[in-house]
Amino acid sequence: MELFNKSGALVSSLLVLVGSLIACQAKEDTLPPAPVVEAVAQRLSAHGGAAAERRLREWADQGSIVAKRELGMLYQSKTPRRGEAMRLFEEAARAGDAEAAFQLAEMYHRAAAGTGRGLEKAWPLYAQAAEHRHPQAASRLASLARDGSEEAARWLAATGLK
Repeated sequence: MELFNKSGALVSSLLVLVGSLIACQAKEDTLPPAPVVEAVAQRLSAHGGAAAERRLREWADQGSIVAKRELGMLYQSKTPRRGEAMRLFEEAARAGDAEAAFQLAEMYHRAAAGTGRGLEKAWPLYAQAAEHRHPQAASRLASLARDGSEEAARWLAATGLK
């Protein structure tokens, strides 16, 4: 009887270990919370590193909106990757990320400098970000609106700057 108890305990322990390994493996496929993604992105921008970029890319491919935004922020300053940055920002903005909407609007606004042709694309993105309480977006809308206009006053009020 004692032999059965010992082997039963061994089998039980083995099953718990296998279950733990399966749980850990399954957990790798889940998306981390936003602060974890942002910490990886911050480490990437501070120290570089292909592993951190690869991890962000995996999370973005799995659907992490924050990872898409953070990759977009990484790529927007790299000329050959600006198109990819815009695509990532667009996907994240469509999913409701205010910072991604603001960053995409800024890219359109900078591209339109002097021509005003990108402003029609930037304006709704600034508005989307401002409506989600993004203060820089609200300030940008106020500065883009005509001085003294009702619309400028509305966006200034949203920033609390009046």
